[in-house]
Amino acid sequence: MDDLQIVPVYNKVEAQYVDMMVPLYSYGCEKKIKKALSHLKGIYSVKVDYYNQKVMVWGICNKLDVLAMVKKKRKEARFWNIEENNPESVDDSIVVKEDTIKTPFDSHKSSAYYTYSSSSPRFIRPPLSLIRTSSFTWKAVKKVFSRSLSF
Repeated sequence: MDDLQIVPVYNKVEAQYVDMMVPLYSYGCEKKIKKALSHLKGIYSVKVDYYNQKVMVWGICNKLDVLAMVKKKRKEARFWNIEENNPESVDDSIVVKEDTIKTPFDSHKSSAYYTYSSSSPRFIRPPLSLIRTSSFTWKAVKKVFSRSLSF
């Protein structure tokens, strides 16, 4: 008992769910994400939903570390809920509510409030499933159209 030390615990450690939106283009991407996350310490299960482009991780882990690991495989990965994103990792496409002004709407009939942002609206990007990239490179085009001397 003399060699044991008492160490203060700064954070309450509990198992948590981490939901992320990850662009998955094929079932190979699904396997790649599962394999990368299964090697992290403290992760109990990884569920990948290909149709909803969603990855659910359950375990004792830091969600920022999990997101960093997924971003190594898919750079466009982000948390499922916008509120969980850090200011550093928020896309330009997300409108951040700064300096909000609450105004009552017909206060004698209803207690509903509308929230207005004083910042200028930003452009919204289309969902990741609608973004197309060019599949041809100059090297591939040159290879197709160059004459082969083999026949």
